[in-house]
Amino acid sequence: MSGLGRLEGAFGGVEHVEVAAADGMPCVEVERDDLIALMTLLRDELGFEACTIVTAVDHFPREPRFQVVHQLLSLRHNDRVRVHCRVSEDDARVPSVTGLWPGAAYFEREAYDMFGLRFDGHADLKRLLMPEGYGHHPLRKDFPHQGIEPDRLYKEWDRARRHAAGSQG
Repeated sequence: MSGLGRLEGAFGGVEHVEVAAADGMPCVEVERDDLIALMTLLRDELGFEACTIVTAVDHFPREPRFQVVHQLLSLRHNDRVRVHCRVSEDDARVPSVTGLWPGAAYFEREAYDMFGLRFDGHADLKRLLMPEGYGHHPLRKDFPHQGIEPDRLYKEWDRARRHAAGSQG
């Protein structure tokens, strides 16, 4: 059995779970406090051995503003599931799943960098694409479409990058 049939009724020990199908893929909505229990069940009981993506959707100006999205893969069952967890802008954090899938660390850092989401328990949560100290999150819907003019931080970052490249040659 695969798809929704395999998931329906499997969440007896996890509260606040809603299962639906979106674009042919089973989709599970869960409260933040139940995320790790659900993810553990998906990995250990239902065979989802890989976390293939962690990202977010910004629903600005609605609240809760963010929807954290995890997509899991079961090679054994040739199945995928998407897990959604909504969080508010005032408390934009969820538990890290790196204890279950260490490979999720990169995806969590990207979501932190681009959306400003915090992943509690992540061992090395720091910016991945933007320089440290950059005060913006480019994938938020309130980020200016025209971008942000290069400021002091970018000039310092570029100067350090050029200096490092020149000292290697």
